Amino acid sequence: MKKCKTLEEVRKEVDKIDEELVKLIAKRSKYVKQAAKFKESVEEIKSDERIDDVLNHVRHLAATLGISPNLVADIFKILIDKMVEMEIEEFKHGGVY
Repeated sequence: MKKCKTLEEVRKEVDKIDEELVKLIAKRSKYVKQAAKFKESVEEIKSDERIDDVLNHVRHLAATLGISPNLVADIFKILIDKMVEMEIEEFKHGGVY
């Protein structure tokens, strides 16, 4: 991690990270859309077991990296909710219905 000397430097580094985060979210969404092809129902998309697995995984990862597991889990809950909606739309438009 770079040791910044000014607020502007910090902001530039944060902006770079934000760009990477958006790219990673876009990449994740493409895989989520692909997953819709392998699902047989909307209920399978909304799998509570899978959601719990993801949240447990990111909570553990956050703790090992020294960031609040609750913060990371809250962010992922929003991400997952929105991506489940997106996957359902992809599923519906995939001609399965």
